[in-house]
Amino acid sequence: MAFIGVLAFIAALLISVMIHEAGHYLTAKKFGMKVTEFFIGFGKKIWSTQRGETEFGVKAIPAGGYCRIVGMSPREELSDADSDRAFVKAGVGQRLIVLGAGSFLHFVIGFVLLLTLFLSVGVTSVTSTIENVSECIPQKANEVCSEKSVPSPAKNVGIVAGDKIVKVNGISYPEWNDVITVIRASAGKQLDITVDRNGSLINLLVTPAARDLDGEKIGVLGVVNEIGTITYGPITALGKATRFTGEILQNSITSLISLPSKIPDLINQTFGNQERDPEGLVGVVGVARVSGETADTKALTTREKIATFILIIASLNLFVGMFNLLPLLPLDGGHMAVAIADGFRNLRAKRKGLAKPAPFDVERLTPITMVVFVLMATLSLLLLTADILNPIRLNF
Repeated sequence: MAFIGVLAFIAALLISVMIHEAGHYLTAKKFGMKVTEFFIGFGKKIWSTQRGETEFGVKAIPAGGYCRIVGMSPREELSDADSDRAFVKAGVGQRLIVLGAGSFLHFVIGFVLLLTLFLSVGVTSVTSTIENVSECIPQKANEVCSEKSVPSPAKNVGIVAGDKIVKVNGISYPEWNDVITVIRASAGKQLDITVDRNGSLINLLVTPAARDLDGEKIGVLGVVNEIGTITYGPITALGKATRFTGEILQNSITSLISLPSKIPDLINQTFGNQERDPEGLVGVVGVARVSGETADTKALTTREKIATFILIIASLNLFVGMFNLLPLLPLDGGHMAVAIADGFRNLRAKRKGLAKPAPFDVERLTPITMVVFVLMATLSLLLLTADILNPIRLNF
């Protein structure tokens, strides 16, 4: 099963790369640019086929992909027929769309996967079904129920294990956490609770007991709920997917900002005796290993394994999409920064009544590009070493 999990991750990764490059390809073709190559992987060519003016194929190293558009640099020598179809000849807006299309589709993939997760696969959460009813409401840690203990309100009104709370004061709540909020705010106040017991709806009047929590009195029923897999309706799922996508993107930005500060810890964890930080940096090999362990564990149900895998692929796509927008060459974000700079130069020339300047020559930034490339390659090698020598361990 671990092998299947790793294969599934590799397949999902390559499909994501293909969709990313398809974003560049389709938008470039839409704006009349000439695309000569569309490849998945790098290195030696394994297979290819010619379709019109574009060669599609696969290369030996499955570490990404590329879409070659003619005229990415003003220095590139082009035939008269191709000159008008050069990337640098396109408007700034068109160039930005082509360059940003890959990351945009990563965001779309992540959102659609999360929507699928909430809508049909489900997430593990506390359900509204009662697993156990307490005898009393302990006021202190490790308190044993006795005659002096506060009686359990749930037990007093006849709530039993297996009951499903479907309404509170006539209102249905999508999640148990929403019900908890109402109960906690109702210490000493009577609630009208509707439970589903073997298909029959029963209305019960119950007054939550008061319990001290960090100096605050909260209402407690005296029940323990089941853990299960929950799916949501289309509207709720759409809202959750949107909110969760935003949270992952925000966390991705935070991770990218803090990335340099985490490298010393990664070095110590790789070559020292420190345990890998699950919240620290991890490479593609490490994520593939986690996917394999998830598929192999017996601690999760098949549905939970699928949900975890979807969450991994969605999170990876959202992070990669954000990473690729960094204003650093050779990333798409670096080329977008150059296009934006061209836009400002064009605007400045127009205001001064001057001729439109030639597009900025990105090859002048080759030394900076090489430095960024070396740093990225070094980090990738460090992550690969860490994922092999001291992999992240999951606690199922």
